[in-house]
Amino acid sequence: MAEATAAPPASSENAIPAWFDGSEHTHRVAAAIAQYGPIARTTLAQMLQLSQGALSRITSDLIYAGVIEELPGEAAGHRGPLPEGFVPRESSDRRGRPQTALALRANARTFVGVKAHGHSAVAAAVNAHGEVVSGRHEAVFTDRSPASVAATIATLAADCSADVVAAGLPSPTAIGVAVGGHVRDDAVVTFAPFLHWDHDVDLGAMVHAATGLPCGVFNDIDSLLVDACWFGPGVGKEMFAVVTVGVGVGYSLAVRGRPVSCPDKSYGLAGHILVDPEGPRCSAGHIGCAQCLTDDSIAEQYSRILGRPASFGDFEADVRAGVAQANQLLNRTCFRLGTLVATVANLAMPGMVMIAGESAWLAKVGIDSIRDGIVRYRHNQAAPVPFVVADHDWQLWAKAAASRVIVKHIG
Repeated sequence: MAEATAAPPASSENAIPAWFDGSEHTHRVAAAIAQYGPIARTTLAQMLQLSQGALSRITSDLIYAGVIEELPGEAAGHRGPLPEGFVPRESSDRRGRPQTALALRANARTFVGVKAHGHSAVAAAVNAHGEVVSGRHEAVFTDRSPASVAATIATLAADCSADVVAAGLPSPTAIGVAVGGHVRDDAVVTFAPFLHWDHDVDLGAMVHAATGLPCGVFNDIDSLLVDACWFGPGVGKEMFAVVTVGVGVGYSLAVRGRPVSCPDKSYGLAGHILVDPEGPRCSAGHIGCAQCLTDDSIAEQYSRILGRPASFGDFEADVRAGVAQANQLLNRTCFRLGTLVATVANLAMPGMVMIAGESAWLAKVGIDSIRDGIVRYRHNQAAPVPFVVADHDWQLWAKAAASRVIVKHIG
């Protein structure tokens, strides 16, 4: 029997460059400032368990390198909560210079993010704070071939680059691409069902060759997760989870802002978790699994309720119009979604769950039913499950791809 050969590594020429050289502590300090800044030195030193002297040396190097900046003392707050369980101590030393705050230099770098769908892509440029600083750019693939996808991404990157240069910002440092599917080495797509790819495609190298910029390629749900943990509602959470609903059902979990790594995680495994023992049967033969939350399944269920063919768009229009049958299915679907959130909370125990995806609007309309589903499958003495519903916009997913590159750039 022939020995199995390892998959070839992604091209090292396409690595995302480090913003600065420094020790592990230096990168930890920069990452903490990116997530929690503007932040006072005393708070940062306590949070990272560094002496004031060590922190002062590190931050001086980062200021000199143009990575961070000092802001007036009145800015010494932070964008969101500090790490769970951390309570800063009041400093008793009032000597020395006035208190200042440290922040990442937002416009010192720009990055391009692209979300690739099955037929098109959306792109935007962001600054080092993950804030969109370009227009929204969209393009349709001429076909689903890797060459067509890479060429389209290159065109979008050029459009975003023109925007940031025209705004007086630096040209993009790197590109992040988010795809639905499985990605190896942050570059090689091994499985992308919506693009109909079932073989290795070194998309990172292809985009790098087409643009001259380093390109990282990432799973789209993981990207959304990282963006939330660095620049959104997941900041400071020890554990944070994302559940997505739309064409499919997705799930990802982060610990201290980093996605939990598992070779099989991007194959849609959460889509077949039981959420209703009396629910519909999925294509794999499971009764009441989370596939009943997908758009296609909801359309099928609504068609059976009405006794005639109906699309997901018909269902959405009827929900917004207050049609009784549509509201009935909405509440049932949201209860099932609450069951899935409860299952995630019971097993992974995250500090918060974010519901996202193109059909996340369901959760906003049927939020009481989601709460009912969560409560039904939680112990009556267990703490409530904090959850947030993200407003859907594909540009958010493009921004999230850029956020993955920011994290790698900071190190």
